[in-house]
Amino acid sequence: MSNHERVDSQKAPEPVGLYPHARRVGNLLFLSGVGPRERGSKKIPGVELDAQGNIVSYDLETQCHSVFRNVRYILEEAGSSWDRLVDVTVYLTDMKKDFPTYNRLWAEYFKDVPTPPCRTTLGITALPTPIAIELKCIATIGD
Repeated sequence: MSNHERVDSQKAPEPVGLYPHARRVGNLLFLSGVGPRERGSKKIPGVELDAQGNIVSYDLETQCHSVFRNVRYILEEAGSSWDRLVDVTVYLTDMKKDFPTYNRLWAEYFKDVPTPPCRTTLGITALPTPIAIELKCIATIGD
């Protein structure tokens, strides 16, 4: 096995550009931005779009569950796990409205992790697809 290895998940949604789901460098796993989309589908859990593809409404709780599931898929397929996350950057398109829901769900997902990852949360104006949340993660892998 090379010290630099591409990781492509068979469960997480396909990337929207020319990049891997993750890249392993030594014992670190760097994930590309992960959103709530579903693999093999244009469907975005918790998002209602109009005919032009604009967001009509969205449910952040549903999106959070989906994005956390997608991160888990990539971690597990790469030989890592949820409790091995070291650093997470979270992008929210509506910080004021969505932070309380996201923060509550974060606490639920990490309540049994002895040392939760470091976290930075940023409010941004848009993401490349019609989603309200995206995670950028670093985890450990191997021994």
